[in-house]
Amino acid sequence: MSTAFLSSVCPDTVDFFSKQASSWWNPHGSFRVLHDLMPLRKQYIQDQIEAAFPKKKAEALSVLDIGCGGGLMAEAMAAQGYPVVGIDASPEALAIAKDHAHQSGLSIDYRHDTAEGLAQTKERFDVILALEIVEHVPNIKSFMTAVATLLKPNGLVIVATMNRTKRSFLLGVVAAEYLLGWIPAGTHDWDRFVKPSELAALWEEHSIKPLDCTGFALNPLSRRFALKKHSTAINYFMAGKA
Repeated sequence: MSTAFLSSVCPDTVDFFSKQASSWWNPHGSFRVLHDLMPLRKQYIQDQIEAAFPKKKAEALSVLDIGCGGGLMAEAMAAQGYPVVGIDASPEALAIAKDHAHQSGLSIDYRHDTAEGLAQTKERFDVILALEIVEHVPNIKSFMTAVATLLKPNGLVIVATMNRTKRSFLLGVVAAEYLLGWIPAGTHDWDRFVKPSELAALWEEHSIKPLDCTGFALNPLSRRFALKKHSTAINYFMAGKA
């Protein structure tokens, strides 16, 4: 296994999520927040794709889902007709993803790989999704270099991650993990959270133009997420085009 393959992988993080792999498709389990987030994710991603590729049909756009986990978003994209490659560093998560896709009658190309590993091949993609993965990457510069390499000319990249602010520490870590128990304790390392300006700067190094940055927040009573255009202090989406 090459050094490049390892550079965006933290073994402890992979082990942490691998131990919870059986819960991926349980809407009330360890990944329930991601299940709650799915309608908003799908809405935002589809809106960005339609804006970036107004004349192209789903089947004409290749999609790469980096850190696909158990396949929640990969399946959502495949169900809409997109050809999807999903990669993850956890064999346990990929086993769950493959089994669920088979049960759902969906054809998804799942692989045990990382962004850096795949970037060493000649494969390139129209759309790259990096959802709730950036905040777990120890070497974000290497990761984004790989993402840029994997993106086709005029390709679209969409990231969903957490901002590094006092609010994100208090609400996204302390409250969500330890007080309310919405996500397992130890899921996040606040020091790895990324400010939108930092992400934009990394993209611009690779001639990726930031197109949109939109926050989103959870209503604790309804457990429904909503887009908050200028409220990026905790969670946000960012879309960019090569």
